[in-house]
Amino acid sequence: MDYSFAGLPLHVLLVHALIVLTPLVATLLVVLAVWPAARRVLWLPALIGAALLVPLGLVTVEAGEWLKERVPEAPLIEEHTGMGDELTPWLIAIVVVAVLIAVWALYERALARRGTRAASGDHSEAATSDGEAPPPSSRGLRIGVAALLTVAALGVAVGSTWTLVRIGEAGTRAVWEGSFSETPLDD
Repeated sequence: MDYSFAGLPLHVLLVHALIVLTPLVATLLVVLAVWPAARRVLWLPALIGAALLVPLGLVTVEAGEWLKERVPEAPLIEEHTGMGDELTPWLIAIVVVAVLIAVWALYERALARRGTRAASGDHSEAATSDGEAPPPSSRGLRIGVAALLTVAALGVAVGSTWTLVRIGEAGTRAVWEGSFSETPLDD
């Protein structure tokens, strides 16, 4: 497959999208983990964004491999390309956390609906199969799940961003080290 666009290697273009979107989605997950009102509204866009990161990351790595075959061999390029696959597990982890947040948001929505029905006197769906009302949701459970989601979201945000920085720094050195002057060139 040809991984070029308008005469430029597609890897160079895709990398910038990945560098912006990965920390953005990961940060959104942190916000959703700690802010229930945002979680109720933004869980679906966060889930979609996270799901799109995986194919974007895989295509970026493939485009990088394509580019590697078209540039002279160099230790810095080998180092950079060797690190490229390190991001994929982090992207998958972002999707997992996004799914967990989505499930939690839907669970909270169901609890809120059940609470509204119970408060209005409609116990038809609020009752269990025994005819008894289900136990009220535990505030401790909510706090515990929110704390776990927050830790998981912070973990993937820090881990994915740090991995991106390391890979990007290696790529930047591979492209630019020794290829520019520290002082302006005379015209």
